[in-house]
Amino acid sequence: MKKEHMIDKVEPDSIAEELELAPGDVLVSINGRQIEDVFDYQYLVNDEEITVLIRKPDGEEWEFDIEKDCDEDLGITFENGLMDDYKSCRNKCIFCFIDQMPQGMRDTLYFKDDDSRLSFLQGNYVTLTNMGEQDIERIIRYHLEPINISVHTMNPALRCKMLNNRFAGDALEKMRILRDAGVEMNGQIVLCKGINDGAELDESIAKLTEYIPGMQSLSVVPVGLTKYREGLFPLEPFMKEDAREVLAMIHRWQQYCMETYGFHFVHGGDEWYLLADMEIPAEDTYDGYPQLENGVGMMRLLEHEFMEALELEKADPKKKHRITIATGELAALLLEKLCTAFQKKFPDISVQVIPIRNDFFGEQITVSGLLTGRDILAQLKGRELGDKLLLPCNLLRSGEEVFLDDMTLSELKNALQVQTDIVKSSGQDLLSALLSGSVAE
Repeated sequence: MKKEHMIDKVEPDSIAEELELAPGDVLVSINGRQIEDVFDYQYLVNDEEITVLIRKPDGEEWEFDIEKDCDEDLGITFENGLMDDYKSCRNKCIFCFIDQMPQGMRDTLYFKDDDSRLSFLQGNYVTLTNMGEQDIERIIRYHLEPINISVHTMNPALRCKMLNNRFAGDALEKMRILRDAGVEMNGQIVLCKGINDGAELDESIAKLTEYIPGMQSLSVVPVGLTKYREGLFPLEPFMKEDAREVLAMIHRWQQYCMETYGFHFVHGGDEWYLLADMEIPAEDTYDGYPQLENGVGMMRLLEHEFMEALELEKADPKKKHRITIATGELAALLLEKLCTAFQKKFPDISVQVIPIRNDFFGEQITVSGLLTGRDILAQLKGRELGDKLLLPCNLLRSGEEVFLDDMTLSELKNALQVQTDIVKSSGQDLLSALLSGSVAE
């Protein structure tokens, strides 16, 4: 079946704008080749000289011979970012978060993706069970990297059990093929108590060090357990002592990897340190934060950026206002620490941090990104919030002002009757939000 791809947006000052391409135009081919998906597009568009065939809405076809820099993009995006159908997951993992969601939410939240192209585009993690020989060959041929892999265990039989897929153990061989081809990878282990922890975790880390330098980093994160687990595989939450044991193992392997390879390689998710009541490691422990989006080092980076920006900021006695920060229980302690330091320099700006309990998914879910608008509203309604409410940006659906439960930001603002600002993830963004909006200005 012939595939053609409709243009959704044209970037300003791009090659596409110069060529007068527009939304609604259709990309027919590059260098005479049909574009199957984003893999083909990214590969073909990287040439310095390309011939692009475009069909306009009236059916007229325009052909362009383009000379450009090797890595220069055309400046177009498509209706479908993958330029193809999404591949759904074939696994039935014992820890799958989607299986732990209640009914009645929007359909997109129940889609289980396991698409290597999303790994390349958005940093998603894939199990490799959904990838055939052709997928592996194309990744190697186009040198698309890094590929983020949900490893979970290097024990093939245990991996089959955890993923409920009889091919899950064999799929680990694809990781070796990628390594031998020089494709960069990042690994992830979702740790389940009594399943892949303890000796199994130790053995998995040991085997994954053999993939260095192809495997650039490995994260170990605790399984997320909601209250909607009826009929699912019985899993237990990790406790304080469990977290300390996991971190002791990770720290031991970090020392080994530093001595052997010159970097730490394996990292524990921030949740482990808060659960263990232990100090989050120093910045240089995180090797440049290769797994920041996976919740590894986010709190250390935020603190570093915030304190650095605060030191450079000049005190201003004219700034006098009251601010409330609402966030998940995981980040609340750190934010209280940062706000204490802030108020020493700006004593006339009052800041309170309110941790929001996750009643929707259950109290064991403590990250802010899984809070719903209704939980925020229920726990803030009737409280003195001051002049402004600050919320972290990961509460909202990407590119939209909508919470996980489809409540809009406007609905929350109207219900609370307070100015509400969304704060981006950097420490400078947080400091700027705390300083802005003075009632004295």
